[in-house]
Amino acid sequence: MKLSSLVLAASLMGAVQAADIAVVVNPKSGVDSLSAEQIANLFLGKATSFPSGGAATPVDQNDGATREEFSSKVLKKDSAGVKAHWAKMQFTGKGTPPKEVGGSGDVKKFVAGNPAGIGYIEKGAVDGSVKVVGSF
Repeated sequence: MKLSSLVLAASLMGAVQAADIAVVVNPKSGVDSLSAEQIANLFLGKATSFPSGGAATPVDQNDGATREEFSSKVLKKDSAGVKAHWAKMQFTGKGTPPKEVGGSGDVKKFVAGNPAGIGYIEKGAVDGSVKVVGSF
């Protein structure tokens, strides 16, 4: 009984930690949800539009814990891996990295003011100015 309680507690803790990042879009984007793969494709320059066909403009946070968590959970890369990816993309002329802004407040401001905007913020920073399309 004790082991099952520990397993349950560990899985509940994992579930709580698994949704610390909210991927957000402008409410006018027409996007309701995106898979982790679709989000990664947008942030790694493999896609430039939402699945519905509308243009997508990703915005990254400057270095920090939220960016590290997003890169790890969604992009499946550490910060060095993301930088290496974008160095290769730029060198081969296949793309430029997303614009970088400050923290969650700056991302929210960018996304709220840009119908094509997509970014990630701490889940606790979500408000009515943006629409959550994924939680990680």
